[in-house]
Amino acid sequence: MPEHQNKFASDLYRKIKWLIFFRALFATVLLCTSLFVGYNERLPFFKPPLIFLYGISIGFLFFSGIYLLILRKIANLSRFGYLQLIIDVFLVSLIIVLTGGFTSVFSFLYLIVIIYASMITFRKGAMIIATICCIQYGLLVDLEYYGIIHPYGFDSRHILISYSWNYVIYKLIITITVCFAVAALSGYLSEQERRARQDLWAMEDQVKRVEKLAAVGEMASGLAHEIKNPLAALSGSIQVLREDLPYEKGRDRLMEIVLRETDRISALVNNFLMFAKPKPGNAQAISLSKAIDDILDLFQTDARRNRSVAISRDLIDDVYISIDPDQLRQILWNLMLNAEEAIEREGSIRVSMHPEDKKYAGVTISDTGCGMTEDTIRSIFDPFFTRKPKGTGLGLSIVQRLISSSNGFIDVTSVPGKGSSFTVKFPRIPHPRSSSS
Repeated sequence: MPEHQNKFASDLYRKIKWLIFFRALFATVLLCTSLFVGYNERLPFFKPPLIFLYGISIGFLFFSGIYLLILRKIANLSRFGYLQLIIDVFLVSLIIVLTGGFTSVFSFLYLIVIIYASMITFRKGAMIIATICCIQYGLLVDLEYYGIIHPYGFDSRHILISYSWNYVIYKLIITITVCFAVAALSGYLSEQERRARQDLWAMEDQVKRVEKLAAVGEMASGLAHEIKNPLAALSGSIQVLREDLPYEKGRDRLMEIVLRETDRISALVNNFLMFAKPKPGNAQAISLSKAIDDILDLFQTDARRNRSVAISRDLIDDVYISIDPDQLRQILWNLMLNAEEAIEREGSIRVSMHPEDKKYAGVTISDTGCGMTEDTIRSIFDPFFTRKPKGTGLGLSIVQRLISSSNGFIDVTSVPGKGSSFTVKFPRIPHPRSSSS
């Protein structure tokens, strides 16, 4: 399970605990209020409907205790949340029936259930619970109107005598409208809160990675320079000897190996220097969709790529960012290369843009490759970490540094055996022509 899913699960666990606490608090208030009313009116303890309210309050407390005891043992917290919400809706309907039915002042409790449903199950759950509330309330009103059920202390045809059918329909429509309006609004706010929380977690992860890479980078920069100087001297000396000494097949072959490996070490050191201290670059205002189009066209024509991997794109026009074009190319090229190498035979890569808000523009590169475990995700941005036989482990470290230097951040989600998604978010800028005018 990806790290963000663990955080969401932990957050959901915390929310359900608070839900249990507030449910128990409501039950306590309802029980105390019922006892106070019974005492103040000098009503017998077992007189309906007070005895029923006592029972519902104790039922709420009982369920809350059971929920709290089994909470840590629940594997699927989302389904457990739905179960609690549905039971709460039935108990609220029972309270409404016992306290006046159509005229009950407790119908607002449906709205409370819908609001905390949106906090636990977000927009989808809020709409489902709102639908259940409306169905139950409509059914209760219909059954009461036709005298099939009636609140305690009321005539079986109370609604029919006291209210016209038009008024009943009017109140039903208003209640249903309010329920769905509250579900839509609270669901929207919950989705916004979840998205903001996810972005915050991604930024926290990036800050931790950047801090770790910065510490390694400072040490690596000096070490890389110390390696480059003797390496250049070694390569130059071998080339001079190769030119001055008479040709000998075995010796020339050994010198060729030394020069080749020297070049390979030099390339590795250059990459290490780029990771340790990336160049500032020449930031320009560029159209993100056009830049991605150009990079993908170039990538697809590369002779080294796997032709059995299909590449699709879903881009949005009129989104501009400020970045060095060469650095953007290096970022996306590395991510595309990693996505392709994660696919063993046939598969697909999808590159999509999605404006996060007015501040950021997101680019997601998704593949249908082998995926990664949670432990791998924690380490992929560390220098020299690689799962490839011939990899250096610096590609994603350099990508991370280049993105950070552009004030962006990167997030990863992956499912082993199904694929991975890398999302890069860059700060947006206004359209160059609109800002210049």
